[in-house]
Amino acid sequence: MKPKRILILGGTTEARELITKISLIPRFEVINSLAGCTRRPVIMWENTRLGGFGGIPGLKHYLEQQQIDILVDATHPFAAQISENAAIAATQLRIPHLMLVRPVWEKTPEDQWIEVTSNQAAAMVLPGLAQRVFLTIGRQELATYAYIKDVWFLMRMIDPPLASTAVPAGKLILERGPFTLKEEKALLETYAIGAIVSKNSGGEATMGKIIAAREAKIPVVMVQRPGIPQGEKVSDIGKAISWLESL
Repeated sequence: MKPKRILILGGTTEARELITKISLIPRFEVINSLAGCTRRPVIMWENTRLGGFGGIPGLKHYLEQQQIDILVDATHPFAAQISENAAIAATQLRIPHLMLVRPVWEKTPEDQWIEVTSNQAAAMVLPGLAQRVFLTIGRQELATYAYIKDVWFLMRMIDPPLASTAVPAGKLILERGPFTLKEEKALLETYAIGAIVSKNSGGEATMGKIIAAREAKIPVVMVQRPGIPQGEKVSDIGKAISWLESL
């Protein structure tokens, strides 16, 4: 029997784990797709493509050209555009489509979260909140914070910002997670951080900073996730495998 071809929109820890497990199932053939948002992507699967598709038309063309039978969206929770494009393309082509959605971080009574809906809203609450802020929102939204005066930013990301990007005053750190709780606590102490700005990405790789902030009793300005398209959703690898095997 010809294997079913699965296109996985990846770039996350969950996507890598899912690919590893699917590769052990003979009736599936996996193609991994990375958007190329980072300059040093983690490529752990030989059959991997890099770069965007060119919107919904480009994605539909690729799905048809490569004779994809199943589409799995295991992208970052904030990759809203590709998730929406994937849902529309799969629906129009009548291809089974699954979203592997990482659970959000849940606020505890000990957390001091200021929950906002966007980076723009996060930037508005920072003046007066703290003089030294740990900014962990990636490089694409740095310019949103560049206008803020009297705040020093510690900015951590995988790749440096583009030369044309307006960057807030402070220090850049180029690192890729995961980060331990011990490392995050040391970082907050070393740079005398008074507040954190973070996306609610969920997952274990960067959870340490949230726990460190909790223990240090400093506020976290938490940017909430964008909406998720309609369609089949699961929250863990096991359920994703079960869904695939049911097809």
